[in-house]
Amino acid sequence: MKIFDMHVHAHASNTAVEPEKLLSQLEKAGVWGCAVISNRPTEMSIQRGTDFDARLNEVLSLTKGYEDRLVPILWVHPFEENVHKKIEIAADAGIAAFKVMCSNYYVGENKSMDMLEKIAAVGKPVIFHTGILWDDGPSANYCRPANWEALLELKGIKFSLAHCAWPWTDECIAVYGKFRNAMSRWGKDVEMFVDITPGTPEIYREELIKKLFGVGYDLPNNMMFGTDCSAENYNIQHAKNWLAIDNALFDKLEVPEKIREKIYYKNFMRFLGRESGQVE
Repeated sequence: MKIFDMHVHAHASNTAVEPEKLLSQLEKAGVWGCAVISNRPTEMSIQRGTDFDARLNEVLSLTKGYEDRLVPILWVHPFEENVHKKIEIAADAGIAAFKVMCSNYYVGENKSMDMLEKIAAVGKPVIFHTGILWDDGPSANYCRPANWEALLELKGIKFSLAHCAWPWTDECIAVYGKFRNAMSRWGKDVEMFVDITPGTPEIYREELIKKLFGVGYDLPNNMMFGTDCSAENYNIQHAKNWLAIDNALFDKLEVPEKIREKIYYKNFMRFLGRESGQVE
């Protein structure tokens, strides 16, 4: 079974990340490939961010030649100058999806919605951070999953909410149910995925996994596995530990292998548009 980590961060550094080293670390963790999220924009952090050209080139260089196993994701911010043009350039250059973190604005604000409409127009999905944010300021209210109801008005948008929005996991599951109902009952052309990257402390993990499988929605078709590891030095033991925890919970719930294959690999490929097909 292929295991794909859809949530790995690359951070700007003076030393270029070697893709062969990353792939070797992934293999030692029992992981076949990963999505590599670029460094953050300067519009989010002047101290830690990098400009558009630098972070685009960095993530493309890291994944070049290994695009089946290392998927480039570009972090963007709605306050970036000429963000529409940058999205076009990134999509044409091979960026597979975009990362967005609403740390100081609401996702439904005009500039944000305008940027997301452009991302949907170029046919790429969006990986959002949701849930409590380990920053140094008051950002939690921006990251509550109910805020993402605003995306019901965006035609063709495909997006994921990271960490199942811990500690608002119940709210995240409810929002997923609303989007599914909007698709099936009202014909809305939107689709939400749930990124189960911890996030969730181990003490809460069993409760979360039980709810995801037991709520009665079709969440197994839209759940995706990640670790939040670093591309510079992929934490092999961290990945192994969370795979062991989740697999033990899947065993306890008697989750069949075909569903595990979706969570660990196929759902993310469908999220990217690399696999198609109807889901039940």
